[in-house]
Amino acid sequence: MWAGSHHLHYTALPQWVQTLGMTFSLMLLIPSWASAANALLTLNGGWDKVRDDATLRFMMVAAVFYGLTTFEGSFLAIRSVNSLSHYTDWTVGHVHAGALGWVAMISFGAIYASVPWLWKSKTMYSPRLVEVHFWLAVAGTIVYVFAMWNSGIIQGLMWRTYNESGTLAYSFVDSLVAMRPYYIARAIGGLLFLIGAMVGCYNIWMTIKTAASSVEPETTGDRPAVAAVPALQAGE
Repeated sequence: MWAGSHHLHYTALPQWVQTLGMTFSLMLLIPSWASAANALLTLNGGWDKVRDDATLRFMMVAAVFYGLTTFEGSFLAIRSVNSLSHYTDWTVGHVHAGALGWVAMISFGAIYASVPWLWKSKTMYSPRLVEVHFWLAVAGTIVYVFAMWNSGIIQGLMWRTYNESGTLAYSFVDSLVAMRPYYIARAIGGLLFLIGAMVGCYNIWMTIKTAASSVEPETTGDRPAVAAVPALQAGE
């Protein structure tokens, strides 16, 4: 819980609590990267499966984003870096790298692995749609996160730029106008991710529907047909 105080740098929080939060956040990189490395090294000798299986690729990309996001979180916890990123879209990009890149990707992979098992289907309704969903999700996440990274860094630089008289060189509205292209890119990235999720929902629904229809008993009229049971034979 001490790591959470790095979100409150340069506030009324006591300086020693801020420093402790920064220290614990940097230490948190060790177990985080150990987990990411464990996930990726598990794939040793099976990278050909990652190339051919989009479900496994979801999980691999999730592990990569987890490693990158946890590194970025520890980096942003450093007080001097936080002075630039605080209250900017850089934090938004960081959060969505974790939310879309790690949490959503691993969730999609887990769902695509679980649905065929639960409904006793050999594969998803359309493996091709799983592939489409994967690339839409990855492209949307990358566009979204990079747009917010750029937007946040520019915001931070504009908000700390002073003119010769010692006053702010840019107003808040000036910085907002400068964000326009990045917010458009953010909307495009989010739309790609949303379309991918909709494709995934359709694929999951059709998988369940197809599997359910394939196990329905054959009926004669209104009554289900009863399979013939061989007569019992007397033991020899």
